[in-house]
Amino acid sequence: MSKTKITLAIAASYFIFAILLNSVGTVILQAINTLGVSKTEASVLEGFKDLSIAIMSFAVASFIPRLGYKLAMLGALTVVAAACVSTAMISDFYMFKVLFAAIGCGFAVVKVSVYSIIGQVTDDANSHSSLLNTIEGIFMVGVLSGYWIFTAFINPGEPSAWLNVYYGLAALTLVVIVSVIAAPIKPALQSDKSSSSLSDFVAMLKLTYQPLVVIFIISAFLYVLIEQGVGTWLPTFNNQVLQLPVAISIQLASIFAAALALGRLVAGQVLKHINWFFVLCGCLVAMASLIIITLPLTENLPTTKVKSLFDAPLAAFILPLIGFFMAPIYPVLNSVMLNALPKYQHAAMTGLIVVFSALGGTTGSMITGYVFEHFSGQHAFYLSLIPISLIFISVIIFKKRTHAISQHTANA
Repeated sequence: MSKTKITLAIAASYFIFAILLNSVGTVILQAINTLGVSKTEASVLEGFKDLSIAIMSFAVASFIPRLGYKLAMLGALTVVAAACVSTAMISDFYMFKVLFAAIGCGFAVVKVSVYSIIGQVTDDANSHSSLLNTIEGIFMVGVLSGYWIFTAFINPGEPSAWLNVYYGLAALTLVVIVSVIAAPIKPALQSDKSSSSLSDFVAMLKLTYQPLVVIFIISAFLYVLIEQGVGTWLPTFNNQVLQLPVAISIQLASIFAAALALGRLVAGQVLKHINWFFVLCGCLVAMASLIIITLPLTENLPTTKVKSLFDAPLAAFILPLIGFFMAPIYPVLNSVMLNALPKYQHAAMTGLIVVFSALGGTTGSMITGYVFEHFSGQHAFYLSLIPISLIFISVIIFKKRTHAISQHTANA
């Protein structure tokens, strides 16, 4: 029962942050349409979210085990609930910057805590990978839910009505806080209880000297660059390239989140029978193929007015399916990396994961936004073929490094 309560608490925490973090694409579209900001200016919201994640992870990842995962999560959730209420009351663009900075800081704390707690409640690599994929799958269900939650509050006749969604999200966050309070989360594991916070921070930095960690960081950075570039700008792509209404643009973008969620659930079963390396290579090839095949379908579309989901062009349904093949990459790499380290280093490693993932997300969104504004949406999405190719190379190197470590461990 205690394990179930802990799992529910960390899953609920991930769920609420999934809604909030990935609402940035919807907020960017609404900021462009209702607040009159440019695409380039709106893209900074991704930076406020991701850079705050990076800075917070870098600053406190090594300190969180000392504070305690439970207390850290409660503090993060409380700050986010307050930010949601403030955003509903203040509709200026600067408030969204504050909101996403608060969400980013909160998520950094929660992700480090959740990944470390998973290491405590699982006993082997298979159970660790299974629970991690499940939690990441629930995250994507939260992302999917977020699209529909936000569109439920959009009223073309009342431009500011959608802000009321934040009152509901604040209430939902309070429910999550209760679940965390009820969960019997264990104290953090530490390698040396007499060590200082500074020495823990230095130990986290020393992880970057390991070649395997460097290759992993590159892979994680590039993956999130693609995911955030596509996920954040897909609603705007649907609205301005495919000429779909705002509500339909956001609803169709939810296919991307649904594909990610389904892909991770399917991957959890496939990985029981097929080596992770072959799964990831196949996914990367499929991603590149889907982009090359689908984007030409988004050009020279008929000018007929779209009134419902069923009137949307075929490309609007096919392009988001890239999420299905993208889905296994991130959690699998995370799981393989964490299982290569002792459990007391999981918090520090997770801090590095969050830092470089956040930097990748910011970079991807800003590059996509710049290319979108100065060239076209098609050019922006074609650009993702470059990081896909680079990930393919880094995954090959990552596989060789992990194989060498496993052989060394077996011979020791």
